[in-house]
Amino acid sequence: MIDTRTDPDSYRHWRLRFEPPIAYLILDVQEEGGLFPGYKLKQNSYDLGVDIELYDAVQRLRFEHPEIRSVVIESGRDRVFCAGANIGMLGTATHQHKVNFCKFTNETRLGIEDASEGSGQRYLTAISGTAAGGGYEVALASDLILLADDGSSAVSLPEVPLLGVLPGTGGLTRLVDKRKVRRDRADIFCTLEEGMKGRRALEWGLVDELIPKSRFAEVVKERALALAETSDRPEGAKGVELVNVDRQVGADQITYSRLRVELDRELGVARFVLLGPDVGAPESLEEVENLGVSFWPLELVRQLDDAILHLRLNESRLGLWLFASEGDAERVMEHDRFLERFRDHWLVREILLFWKRTFKRVDVSARTLFTLLEPGSCFAGFLAELVFAADRSYMFEGDREGLEAEPAALRLSELNFGPFPTPNGLTRLETRFLGDPERLKESLGLIGEPLEAGRAEEVGLVTMAFDDIDWDDELRIAIEERVSFSSDSLTGLEANLRFPGPETFESKIFGRLSAWQNWIFQRPNAVGEEGALRRYGSGLRPNFDSERT
Repeated sequence: MIDTRTDPDSYRHWRLRFEPPIAYLILDVQEEGGLFPGYKLKQNSYDLGVDIELYDAVQRLRFEHPEIRSVVIESGRDRVFCAGANIGMLGTATHQHKVNFCKFTNETRLGIEDASEGSGQRYLTAISGTAAGGGYEVALASDLILLADDGSSAVSLPEVPLLGVLPGTGGLTRLVDKRKVRRDRADIFCTLEEGMKGRRALEWGLVDELIPKSRFAEVVKERALALAETSDRPEGAKGVELVNVDRQVGADQITYSRLRVELDRELGVARFVLLGPDVGAPESLEEVENLGVSFWPLELVRQLDDAILHLRLNESRLGLWLFASEGDAERVMEHDRFLERFRDHWLVREILLFWKRTFKRVDVSARTLFTLLEPGSCFAGFLAELVFAADRSYMFEGDREGLEAEPAALRLSELNFGPFPTPNGLTRLETRFLGDPERLKESLGLIGEPLEAGRAEEVGLVTMAFDDIDWDDELRIAIEERVSFSSDSLTGLEANLRFPGPETFESKIFGRLSAWQNWIFQRPNAVGEEGALRRYGSGLRPNFDSERT
């Protein structure tokens, strides 16, 4: 089982050093520390285990260290920054693992950019040595890239000529969309095994500054301090320790304090049941700081994030995810109003940004998503985003025989209209009503109103509503039909339908790039017996089939 929970005392590949307002995130990969046997992590190359630690470090810097305003990513090794994803791992990994590895690393790089844009925690990458493939892609997620001018330090994206695959964590897109590198130059750069160094790397926009080796550390610190000056993170604030999420994994259920996931492996279904708060919202920010990770919105989002990653990496045959909820909707709305009221406070901002990233993780998961609004559910305020993220939403109309619970009701809030954009840059309601802007305006007028099934269906906020007579049969038919379809065609269908409207470099990464990489990872030119990933390091050149498809 792959476990994404870790902490700095358990890191094998990263070190953190603090010189407030700067933190140094130092990559020093242990060769024998691979997640699986059969390969060595040479030249600071990485596998999923290395990236799990990076994800954890970025999260902890945001929540535990409000005093940190800029972060320097650097290597703990001489003459090498990072050789990118480990080729031995890629050559032997299952297709499912390779694709999920790329998806997770993409989300982690985007998390770095989100920290810079949303949290005011700015990132700088200091490259002294070789930054190849995924190593350079880490740097591309930063605000600034500094390269040592020592005659050997270089950046490269050698995947096409060397491995027969693509730069898998957004490198192509960040070159032309983020750094605005001319596409003809990007074409040359991405077909050079050796990459580029020195003056040409600077002139082509591949790095931001070229620094003499003798002054490298000094200038890196100067630039990090200058980045810190642009941050609005507070001085003297108390951070929140991210103690590891407590998770109990049983044969057919995963249990957390605020979430349970019921597993039906025979049918291929996982049912997420989100549990609402036991009490109303706090009365002050001081109370939230004292609650720490026990503050309900933070507690729940950490558990949901953990469960999504656990199912992605360990339960690939559970292709249909059902989202349900239980609890007092008014208490959810109280917490929602608290988050809206104090959204400019650094900690509340971080919690909202965490929810934004987690909702996006739902969006790009290659699973069918159905949301069920049943009696006693609490899809209100920000939790309603799971209704709008779903491929379909079903709502129970009226009372359920034999069940003493409030009728299902959907409640909108201000938070459904801004803080949680999808990868296409629009809110889920904007995406939902892309062709009907009047419905979007109408939804604004429904904020706070408990919308029972008939009304919610009428205004277009749920897919279908069924009463007690039809609910069980209609839901059974929908689920059984869905799981009978080809999982491959469903993955393509869902990814194509979830992000209408404008395209961003984020939607390109998860739509265009990921789709092509998924295909390429199955082609003989990459993974066949004579393919590039199989023959890499053997002394034999790959034998490419030249036929274009």
